[in-house]
Amino acid sequence: MNIDATPYQEFAKEKLGFEFHDISLLVTALTHRSYVNEHREAAHEHNERLEFLGDAVLEIVTSDFLFRNYNEPEGVMTALRSALVRTESIGAAGYELGYEPLVRLSHGEKNGSERAHEVIMADCFEAVIGAIYIDQGYEVAKDFIYKHIIVKIDEIIEEGLWRDPKSYVQELVQKIDGVTPSYHTLNEDGPDHNKSFTVGFFVNNKLMTSGTGHSKQDAQTLAARSAIRIYKKRIADEGLEIE
Repeated sequence: MNIDATPYQEFAKEKLGFEFHDISLLVTALTHRSYVNEHREAAHEHNERLEFLGDAVLEIVTSDFLFRNYNEPEGVMTALRSALVRTESIGAAGYELGYEPLVRLSHGEKNGSERAHEVIMADCFEAVIGAIYIDQGYEVAKDFIYKHIIVKIDEIIEEGLWRDPKSYVQELVQKIDGVTPSYHTLNEDGPDHNKSFTVGFFVNNKLMTSGTGHSKQDAQTLAARSAIRIYKKRIADEGLEIE
């Protein structure tokens, strides 16, 4: 392995709480395909195989947790699991861990869009799970997932993040205000390959909140999530009863 592994081992000790027996697994977990394509003589393996394994471990751990702790129908359990492991959630967990400076990317990918970086961080998170599983075993990988992913379950349930946000907020608005909300694009910005959209969430033609994303659909989803928080606060503040 033609790389100084010291920063990776220091990261493992400081952020993960243990030393890797084979530190090359962690290096590989944080190596993007683009880096290997650009450095064929120095790097020979990227993280996609570890990502494949980590994804499977993540799914079984979250599924097992939900099965043991929630007596809900299959559809609800699937939605809860999807909310826990969606790209945004695990990408955010990666940023919180702080391994971004250790991720090996090509020059082109380093200058990629914010959305592309978010996906890469999420893929690396799954690959790190795979590396931990191979190097330390299932229980350590499980503890890692509980600490960084399962811990978010209360927030997901409290804010209704497991439900389709657009359907959920429409239901809330109709029950509270008796109308159907609408979405209107407020702004488009950036070049075609990295465009961002800002979409407003309107009730009775009044702008309530907005969301910005790399597609109109993403922006609508973020606006809906923001609106859910507004209506949840209103329900609590006004003591409203919503069946």
